[in-house]
Amino acid sequence: MFGLDYMIFRPHNVYGPNQNIADRYRNVVGIFMNQILRDEPMTIFGDGTQTRAFSYIDDVAPLIAEAIEYPSAWNRTFNVGADQPCTLNVLAAAVASALGVEPRVTHLPARSEVVHAYSSHENVRAIFGERPQTSLDEGLRRMAAWVREHGARASSRFEAIEVRKNLPPVWA
Repeated sequence: MFGLDYMIFRPHNVYGPNQNIADRYRNVVGIFMNQILRDEPMTIFGDGTQTRAFSYIDDVAPLIAEAIEYPSAWNRTFNVGADQPCTLNVLAAAVASALGVEPRVTHLPARSEVVHAYSSHENVRAIFGERPQTSLDEGLRRMAAWVREHGARASSRFEAIEVRKNLPPVWA
């Protein structure tokens, strides 16, 4: 509208220390870790074969912060995050391992959601070059250390939700 330069970043499935693990609606890694600390089974909607690419915060935030130094990035859109997708079943096992427990999973009815969601990062590589990525196991290990130090959190519920159509029953 005003002719200003911009950069749009679309980070996906970002996790790591200092994340709100009490948010029961977003951040499956935090949800799983909080459930384990509360001695609850990890809950997966559907059969757990849906895939996501989980992105460690230290791989995402620095890129966004440094981007202003790259004029070739102005007026572009970037998907930011991990290249390697995994199933939610694999994630649950990896989270349990990071916290040193046997995985316990409860499968809930499937939600109406995208089954496989991960992104291309060609634009990031074209402008910023190859960047190291933290493996899922290493990122989970780091987050688990932080979570153990800070403990479980009480899950909150959304209040005064404007749209209730197709809301998963567990959210209501």
